[in-house]
Amino acid sequence: MKTRKLLLTFNKNSVEKPIVYHLVKDFDLIINLYRARITAEEQGSMILDVTGSEKNIADGIAFIEKEGVSIDDAQKSFRWDEQICTSCGNCLTHCPVDALHIENKKTMKVVFEPDLCIDCLGCIDNCPYGACQSIFQE
Repeated sequence: MKTRKLLLTFNKNSVEKPIVYHLVKDFDLIINLYRARITAEEQGSMILDVTGSEKNIADGIAFIEKEGVSIDDAQKSFRWDEQICTSCGNCLTHCPVDALHIENKKTMKVVFEPDLCIDCLGCIDNCPYGACQSIFQE
């Protein structure tokens, strides 16, 4: 058994398709859904874990792509804009895994390590400059 995290983006033509249903029923995958959102423009995003055999996961991913749903390689909804960040540090205490942290005490510059990020989005409401964002924000 293997688990893979996927960030799916649905266009207007694919947003109403029962993708998760087919992943469970047709590909025998276990789904853990973290977040989902459909916009007023009928576009959507979803973050989920799929667990199953490597073959079933690969077949499920091929199915998703065939249905017109794109899979983001970043696998996270969180986006950090280094150009906007002022290194004020408001986000630091709200990041439980230190994905946002001070790397060099001399410069006191905030850095982001995407591989550590668990997509909790705790930093977003605490960033006064909008450097911390999510595709799930209104």
